[in-house]
Amino acid sequence: MVMKQVSIQDLKARLSAVVAEVESGSTIVITRHNTPVAQLSPARTHLVHRGRHVGGGRLRPALKRGTRGRYLAVLLEDRGNR
Repeated sequence: MVMKQVSIQDLKARLSAVVAEVESGSTIVITRHNTPVAQLSPARTHLVHRGRHVGGGRLRPALKRGTRGRYLAVLLEDRGNR
């Protein structure tokens, strides 16, 4: 099977199009001076960890004002470890 190749220069110029092609299932070899240096392939999404709050659209501050030196407790509370 022959994989499509793209030079680094072309990749910089057409990054969005190349990523879209990879998303559709293609594997693309990136070359520098016609020598392969890297490979782009679709992510194996079953191996990508996404937290339970992904896409929630709500940001929470890591530290709240007036913690009076309780930074660690506030950080643990923000991370849900309390």
